Amino acid sequence: MKYINKSVDLSNLYITSLPDWLAEVEIRGYFSCSNNLLTSLAGAPAKVHGNFYCYNNRLTSLAGAPAEVQGYFSCSNNRLTSLAGAPAKVQGNFYCDNNRLTSLAGAPAEVQGYFSCHNNQLTSLAGAPAEVHRDFYCTYNQLTSLVGAPAEVQGSFYCINNPGKFTEEDVRKVCKVKGEVYC
Repeated sequence: MKYINKSVDLSNLYITSLPDWLAEVEIRGYFSCSNNLLTSLAGAPAKVHGNFYCYNNRLTSLAGAPAEVQGYFSCSNNRLTSLAGAPAKVQGNFYCDNNRLTSLAGAPAEVQGYFSCHNNQLTSLAGAPAEVHRDFYCTYNQLTSLVGAPAEVQGSFYCINNPGKFTEEDVRKVCKVKGEVYC
C-alpha cells in the first residue's frame, strides 16, 4: 500500500468529493476534509495513523470511512441518521454530535477515548460501543430508554436533557461507570 508520511488537510476547500487516489493511501498523520460540501466519504484513505476529521459537511453516510483510525474520529455537524460505515476501531475520541442519528448501530465496539453522541434524535442507546475508556455523552437527545448503553464506561456518564428522567441508579443498573453519573 502507498502511504503519505505526513498529515493531509483538505478542509475549507468547498470540495464536493474526495480525490479517488486517496482510497489507496495510508496517511501517517492526521486527515481532515472538514468544512466542505461532501455528501460522501468515497475515496477516503484506507487507514489514518492520526485523527480523522470530516465534521461540518453534508454527509448522509459514513460509507468509505477508514476501517481504522489511530486517533480521534469526528463526524459531527453532518446529516447522518446512522453510523453504518464508521471505523471499526478508533483509538482516540469518537464524536458524532449534532447529526440526525436515530440509532448508534455501526459505532465501534470499543472506543479508547470519549464517545459523544449528544444533540441527535436517539430514543435508546442501542448500538453504542460496549466499552468506552473515558467519558460517555448522550445529552440532548430523545432518550426514553437506556437500552444498549455501554457495558462499561471508565470515565463519567452524561445523560442530561432527555425526555427520560433517569437516575444515577438507573444508569448504574445497565452500565459499570467508574466515574460520576450526570442525569
